[in-house]
Amino acid sequence: MLEPEKSKVDGLAFIGLSLSRASILGHPGSITHQDAFDLNEVMDRDYEHIFSTDDSGWLAGGGEPGAPKSYKLAAKDSAHVEIMRIGNYNPLWGGINEDEIVKVLKSGKILIPQIEVVPTAVVSSWHHPPEIEIRFDMIPSKPDFKNESAELPVNWALRFIHNQLFHHFKFPSRFCPGAFHSTITRKAEFRSKQAEKSYFEKCYEVVQKWRGKGPQPLNSVPEESAGVDSYTSGVWLFRDRENITNFFPPNFLPPYDTPEKREIINNFLKDEWCEKDMKFKPVTEMKVKEFDISDDEVPVSSPWCCMMPPLQ
Repeated sequence: MLEPEKSKVDGLAFIGLSLSRASILGHPGSITHQDAFDLNEVMDRDYEHIFSTDDSGWLAGGGEPGAPKSYKLAAKDSAHVEIMRIGNYNPLWGGINEDEIVKVLKSGKILIPQIEVVPTAVVSSWHHPPEIEIRFDMIPSKPDFKNESAELPVNWALRFIHNQLFHHFKFPSRFCPGAFHSTITRKAEFRSKQAEKSYFEKCYEVVQKWRGKGPQPLNSVPEESAGVDSYTSGVWLFRDRENITNFFPPNFLPPYDTPEKREIINNFLKDEWCEKDMKFKPVTEMKVKEFDISDDEVPVSSPWCCMMPPLQ
């Protein structure tokens, strides 16, 4: 958190992406907020590889259906990617008023591009037992700012929005929990080392397929009342992962290849928030984890399982 000594009560409110998608395999009450990726493809609902998880079971792919299909806690799909954790809406507890968040996001002060993303990896976290996460890394992490004709990095919109939010909002409980990711299950115990290896090999193939198609809009269907040129792949305000209260559509629309728009984008991508020093630093000063993985190599001994090589 920005100022943990001034944060009295932790909370779960955040701004982010909703990856929720209804499925016959999940909870009947799940809602589809994205139609780009079927996250069931990187899950293990038959528990062929994973022996156990926590009570919540699978958080994505439609959620948990409940008995008799599942004996985990029945719950709707709550898959998401956090961009800025708010925590709570009480300034006395270190949070910020909900009305202030909504007012700013509706005002246009925060530029929201058409969100087009692609998963870059399925990983096992540092927890013991670990969480299984789908990562949405920005690749390359250090863009070529001198070449205006260079393609924008994969998943650039996440850092673009994150940095704007962090520059604008300053309150004690503000933070972002690590790299942009979506947790699909917690406390995953694998049946064996071989089962773990097989699981991440499967995930690797799925991520390779997704990345081969490139970044996708999470929901490309225009609103009926807005016409064919509207864009609906924006960001959401969550009170917690199971309760979404507001949707904020894009207000910074494509194309993004004009000099004016590239200048705006680069101004916000040139810095990265350093969690260690709690301040923005130029991306040229940030240390980057290097991954050099060939197409036939899947590193299951590393917590960064299934990281793909950079897109060509």
